[in-house]
Amino acid sequence: MVVVGGGIAGLAAAWDLTQAGAEVTVLESERRPGGVIVTERRDGFLIEGGPDGFLAAEPELPALAAELGIGTRVVGQQARGSSLWTGKEFEPLEEGRAAALLGIDARASDITTGFRTFAGGMAEPVAALAERLVTSLRFTQGVTGIAQGRAGWRVSLTGGSAHEADGVVLALPAYGAGRMLEQIGVAGARALADVVYAPSITVSLAYGADQMGRRLEGAGFVLAAGVSLRACTYASSKFSGRAPDGHVLVRAFFGSVDGDPAHLAHAQLKAILGVRGEPLWWRAFHWTRGLPRYRAHHGAHLAAVRDRLPRLAPLAIAGAGYDGAGVSACVRSGREAARVVLGRLGG
Repeated sequence: MVVVGGGIAGLAAAWDLTQAGAEVTVLESERRPGGVIVTERRDGFLIEGGPDGFLAAEPELPALAAELGIGTRVVGQQARGSSLWTGKEFEPLEEGRAAALLGIDARASDITTGFRTFAGGMAEPVAALAERLVTSLRFTQGVTGIAQGRAGWRVSLTGGSAHEADGVVLALPAYGAGRMLEQIGVAGARALADVVYAPSITVSLAYGADQMGRRLEGAGFVLAAGVSLRACTYASSKFSGRAPDGHVLVRAFFGSVDGDPAHLAHAQLKAILGVRGEPLWWRAFHWTRGLPRYRAHHGAHLAAVRDRLPRLAPLAIAGAGYDGAGVSACVRSGREAARVVLGRLGG
């Protein structure tokens, strides 16, 4: 088996394939696994570059963590509740309203249960999967295309080499998978490119607790439309272990901005929260293609593409661009893709 893409969806697919006894190769174009899941440590702080947690109502991450032996590392949310900064004051928001304002597709009933994460950050399950799949992982291996052969697939790599496989999981962004499926004649695959991956920037800023001019209530706030800063999470309040005693870690969210996002974030936090002095340090993550946004009729287009895949050698698609953008949805997508491919092969 070949899994194209080493994000959490691809790793979950590879895990299930290996558990079923398949020989698996994971091809990842970057130098590390995890995709947008990035956790770093600095001076006793824990920094998330991408998603910082998952919905507590969703069972996929705890179930996978238990299989990997890190089930006890799952921790719950501490601070709850969000506010809207109107430009003059904070107004409390109902549960789920902040997500809706930010365009995050999640049911309010799920959001009311709160979020969970891992004690060592969201990269913990990625690291655990990578450790168990270490002999399968191939980094800096860009895939240029796939072609169907007599007994499966030929997966072509940058530089001219190729892998032969009985089955393939394309755990790629929808625009990448769409191009490859179009190359092999899957009608309607071009529609997958309609999934828009919006640019985003996260900026984590560290402060001393005595630099805060306002009490940090709840898990964070969102801002009214038309402001470059879209939201701010009080990372050290939301989850435990994110900052040393006597310190605060906040995370600011932007779309695309002109100028230095760290300076913009600090300037706006200074005005809103009354921050005194400069941050101890900051760390920005730029995602030119971040969270996917589904267009109208996405479900119908996706179903039409998947309906045509059984005519080919065993192949499935997985990732944030298809059945949900959250981490849990990606895990579910990857495991379902493995099940589909194994089922086609009689596994």
